[in-house]
Amino acid sequence: MKIIFVCHGNICRSVAAEYIAKHLDNKHEFISRATSLEEIGNDIYPPMKRELELQNIPYTRHYAQRINQSDYDNADYIFYMDDENRYSLNRLVEDRRNIIKPIYLYSEGITEIEDPWYTRNFHKVVEQLKICIKDILKNI
Repeated sequence: MKIIFVCHGNICRSVAAEYIAKHLDNKHEFISRATSLEEIGNDIYPPMKRELELQNIPYTRHYAQRINQSDYDNADYIFYMDDENRYSLNRLVEDRRNIIKPIYLYSEGITEIEDPWYTRNFHKVVEQLKICIKDILKNI
């Protein structure tokens, strides 16, 4: 099963979700993508790297990429972080199979994953992502 995590720039939330999922599960394929072109080619944002390191979540060199229709066609699920991501996804890919879902779909009490690039809440975001990903893995 191939799962894609999506956020605005693919340097904080979605890439953290990718590596958290890889750390928690080795049965599925996980990748991450952006909805914007702003950070294409960039690595994980340094404060997010530090938070992943603090939580002993391994990662490798990352190159931010934008989602496209081919990504969609090859995915089983696509999980986005907030309503802005969903709006942008609607402009980039056609969800003919109804596979685009909020990452917090199965997680009670979480209504979005805030963008830590703005809020600086990297620890909170990683904690919420861990909860959401564990819930996804239980439900897919």
